[in-house]
Amino acid sequence: MTEIYGSRISGIAAYRPSRLVSNEELSPLTTVSPKWIEGRTGIKTRHHANDQEDLVTMSVAAGEKALVTADVDPAELDLTIVATATRRRRMPGIAPEVASRIGLPNSGAYDLNAVCAGFTYSLAMASNAVRLGEARHVLVIGAERTSDWIDPEDPDTFVIFGDGAGAAVVSRSQEPGIGPAVWGSDGARHNVLGITEKADGREYVAMNGPLVYKWSTATMPDVAHRACAAAGISLRDIDWFVPHQANNRIIKTLTENLGLPPERVVNDVVDTGNTSAASVPLALSRLRESGRSTPGEKVLLLGFGAGLTYAGQVVRMP
Repeated sequence: MTEIYGSRISGIAAYRPSRLVSNEELSPLTTVSPKWIEGRTGIKTRHHANDQEDLVTMSVAAGEKALVTADVDPAELDLTIVATATRRRRMPGIAPEVASRIGLPNSGAYDLNAVCAGFTYSLAMASNAVRLGEARHVLVIGAERTSDWIDPEDPDTFVIFGDGAGAAVVSRSQEPGIGPAVWGSDGARHNVLGITEKADGREYVAMNGPLVYKWSTATMPDVAHRACAAAGISLRDIDWFVPHQANNRIIKTLTENLGLPPERVVNDVVDTGNTSAASVPLALSRLRESGRSTPGEKVLLLGFGAGLTYAGQVVRMP
């Protein structure tokens, strides 16, 4: 009979590219003003990766820091999962190379593409592997270079997206620290957000912003309540809310619809932009770095986006 263990996040870390891009820099490249960008999205700056900051490099940097914060020997890491949707090369996946560069030559490794819900999906997979005894520790990374896929002719996407990587170590524990995932999809709306090809053959992210807003703000509150119920708590019991950092308007509306105090909602999009699968771990890492949280506090994570896919779970702060 398989023994069931508990799982928890033992470490969290981030890598943000060094180049900070302001609204003033982007505005001349498109048709909108800096004031319009901030008013429409809530974003003031975002990070864009340089030529040396590819997905592997950013993933390795975030992963190594996460292992340090978790105080986990790399030799004890049994699985590496990289959530990403912005690779240029279709195969192989980057997770095996990331594991090798970190010094994990025997780690299982695979990529997962659930776009903006990628990290929350991956966290659930990591938790299951640990709970079933298939891994002692799992490295989960959300990494994106969305700046490779944005079009100056489309201000709705060009000014929103940024780059970066966030990583978490999931470890075995005596007490449950990662609640069950509540996930789902709405594939009938798969064309609402995704990468499309232009007449000249170039590929760019295209999005129906109003539909994404309506879908996310109408659907995610129920997912949030179900994720809390799956963890055996109610929404009022959570200490922090870390949603996907889509834009400030969606975060604000979700906060209002859930009746949460704004001071308990992590808003990283203002300085980081929308980083797809990296947004939840980057925001969670920002919360830890800020010193506002304490270990053991309950955090509701909510990832949602292209596909359309979504997943939420309650975790304990490391």
